[in-house]
Amino acid sequence: MIIGHKKQWEYLAKAVKQGKIPQALLFSGEQNLGKKFVALKFAKLLNCENPKNDKPCEVCKNCQSIEKYIYPDLVIVEPMEEKKEIEIGQIRELIARIALRSMSQGFKTIIIDSADTMNQEAQNALLKSLEEPKGKTIFILVAEHQNRLFPTILSRTQILKFYPAQNQEIEKLLRGKISEKEIQEIISFSWGRPGRAINFIANPQEIKIEKQKIEQIQKLIDSDIAFRFQYAKQISEKRDELKQILELWTRYFRTAMIHKSQTPMTNDQPNPNDQTLNYSLSKLKKILDKIEKTQFLLSTTNVNSKLALELLMLEI
Repeated sequence: MIIGHKKQWEYLAKAVKQGKIPQALLFSGEQNLGKKFVALKFAKLLNCENPKNDKPCEVCKNCQSIEKYIYPDLVIVEPMEEKKEIEIGQIRELIARIALRSMSQGFKTIIIDSADTMNQEAQNALLKSLEEPKGKTIFILVAEHQNRLFPTILSRTQILKFYPAQNQEIEKLLRGKISEKEIQEIISFSWGRPGRAINFIANPQEIKIEKQKIEQIQKLIDSDIAFRFQYAKQISEKRDELKQILELWTRYFRTAMIHKSQTPMTNDQPNPNDQTLNYSLSKLKKILDKIEKTQFLLSTTNVNSKLALELLMLEI
């Protein structure tokens, strides 16, 4: 079941029905929105449910489970786990596989997950295939930060933007699986991202960890600069967790700003404590701007993470 993304799916289904399928698509949006899930479901629609196929669904397996969907001409490329990027060798292997004869009557469907982690060499290698696609080959690039992809790649893809789901859509996903109290708690921490909600069901302890992180923010607000710098040092050593920590910070201070301006909340964590509400709107905006700049620097440059976080601590 697709949670949200109704317009995106309608566009894809219409393209298949009319036989006007783009040869390269880019699914762009935040992490855990379900972009890869939609990409797999689209691959299934193309090859197993497409009314234009003479013999649909004869060679695929696990058709009832999108997450485990397998098709002979479906290729998924993901970042190298140890380096956390997609390298040129992976793209060269992909290109070689595309050149092989099709194993089915359907489309060769290429899903490049976390496409924005392709290094420059990998992007250059992919570009030629996008410029001169062969036969029934469909590329689906899945990315969180589309600005990290070459403009020449972006210009050769049909970009579909994905957005957070509404609370009621997340609630529908959770209904019947957990208690009402747990549903509301997970909704508040999911931020409109179905993937986060599913992860919280599978790992309930993660909710407790999220609450502890919020308590840390609240403690920092009342702490002196020495304590804040010590905290900056500690989290700077957790590069793998920094992204999620700063995302939580963004949600926390954004919620404070919403409360300050008396605007209803959507897809955010529980209310921040009263001390945050003592900040002015301009102060909260400065904090949010600084968090955003820190996120950008940490994700796109080799900036000293400890120094970047210390500068953020000065703004709080």
